[in-house]
Amino acid sequence: MDGLNASEQREFASRMERKQLKEFMTMYSKMVQRCFDDCVNDFTTKSLVNREEQCIMRCVDKQLKGSARLNERFQNRMLL
Repeated sequence: MDGLNASEQREFASRMERKQLKEFMTMYSKMVQRCFDDCVNDFTTKSLVNREEQCIMRCVDKQLKGSARLNERFQNRMLL
């Protein structure tokens, strides 16, 4: 970024922010779909039953912890 003028730096930063947002939304969407597919199977009521809600909470927690762990490992690798 040293070779870029101020306008180009702002444009670059803006593109990076949009890319990061898109990646986050893709990850979030995949997580929601996976947890829904794994946990929700009773469509006789319009709200989640207790078992489904607990399953979704565990699934989301597991996905977020896994993602955090992966990010941590990646950062550690980059420092080596």
